[in-house]
Amino acid sequence: MKKIFFSLLFLLFITGVSYSQKYAYVDSEYIMDNIPEYKDAQSEIDALSKQWQKEIEQKFKEIDNLYKSFQAESVLLPEEVKKKRENEIIASEKEAKDLQKKRFGKDGDLYKRRQDLVKPLQDKVYNAIEKRAQDKNYIFVFDKAGSLSIMYADAKYDISDDILNDLGYKLNKAATKTTNTNTNTNTNTDSKQTTPSPRNPNQRQGERK
Repeated sequence: MKKIFFSLLFLLFITGVSYSQKYAYVDSEYIMDNIPEYKDAQSEIDALSKQWQKEIEQKFKEIDNLYKSFQAESVLLPEEVKKKRENEIIASEKEAKDLQKKRFGKDGDLYKRRQDLVKPLQDKVYNAIEKRAQDKNYIFVFDKAGSLSIMYADAKYDISDDILNDLGYKLNKAATKTTNTNTNTNTNTDSKQTTPSPRNPNQRQGERK
């Protein structure tokens, strides 16, 4: 209910400013998916994640084997040796957990690597959006991929392809967007199609005043 309430407030706010201000929206997920460097970064991050996960699983497997061996032999071991073996298992388990935290924990190795590879690309996209907004005098540029609910979006106000063009990237033909809008701008009609034609990367997106 709260989400619906804020969505309605958002729509009322947009209605109030739309007659005097210019605005547009982007789909940040669509933009990033059309940047080859982003896909390369994701592939590297996925490979590191699998490699480190395998490394940690191997350590826990070794600890499990140590524990099973200890259980089988403990009745025959002197108390001093038994205590030493127990401490070794505890130390090994702590080492494995520390490695797991180092690799996958908050601010861990995987997070840092993702920041190194992805954040510069995100900043690059943000700067391109900011520049186009300033050049075109947009008062707002919304992100359709963000957490804010957009109940309807007319594709002619989508500047995602413009941002990709500004960044010098060619549109991935396989990546098409589906928005609830009428994409036929040559006829005057109030009807809206539920499945538009794929983007034409050479067609300039509209702007709203």
